[in-house]
Amino acid sequence: MCRTLHLVSIIAFQLINALPVNGAAPEGQAATARECVILLHGLGRTSYSMSRLADSLEGAGFMPVNMNYPSRDKTIQELALETLPRGLNRCERSGVQTIHFVTHSMGGILVRYFLSSRRPENLGRVVMLSPPNRGSEAADYLQDSTLYRWYNGPAGQQLVTGQEGLPGQLGPVDFPLGVITGNQHSFFDYWLADLIPGVDDGKVSVERAKVEGMTDFIVLPYSHPFIMNAGEVIEQTLTFLHLGRFRHLPPEAARSPE
Repeated sequence: MCRTLHLVSIIAFQLINALPVNGAAPEGQAATARECVILLHGLGRTSYSMSRLADSLEGAGFMPVNMNYPSRDKTIQELALETLPRGLNRCERSGVQTIHFVTHSMGGILVRYFLSSRRPENLGRVVMLSPPNRGSEAADYLQDSTLYRWYNGPAGQQLVTGQEGLPGQLGPVDFPLGVITGNQHSFFDYWLADLIPGVDDGKVSVERAKVEGMTDFIVLPYSHPFIMNAGEVIEQTLTFLHLGRFRHLPPEAARSPE
């Protein structure tokens, strides 16, 4: 019963946050920027969840292409092969010189799968927010639930840990990658967070967000569903796209005041 109530609350939250404002969220717009950024939302969300980040990227001089895709309907492989070429085409038609990616949650796994065999020549940098790069114990725990299987579809079943899950079957990354993950959980993830070993964001543990070959890694005090909207996260995302690294605080500045 507890697990069912938890799933109902998660689904209600995702449905609310999937609603676009004034119609469907755009997949990017014409711009004169020389660098394009393809944004990919997570499982059960829509491009609207990445709209604040897209606006910030545009304000910083990038051309954002905020992709919408049916995350609950198909496998990760199918979603990647259908969605990323559309995003790349939008960028290339605008004549940009460099193409970056910014992803949330499962969107990062789409990018890893796609770039493992179809890397564009003008690939720039990639920023992943709370990615289940080594799977998620939350998916392990919920995968047999009928409600979870119905709502999250085939892609949700692929996010389990170990070699059963698609993340565990992908190799190290070989492109410039910055990973930002959280160490706080939202109110509706409180009991699920207790089931995940170590520090986590309510869906993915800090350790499972990491992937071999990544360029930089930073942990910030935000939860899985909301991390992409935090001003600090957006600032760090822009920093990595510009410089290829995050802005890390020195130890003395990171300590809490006594």
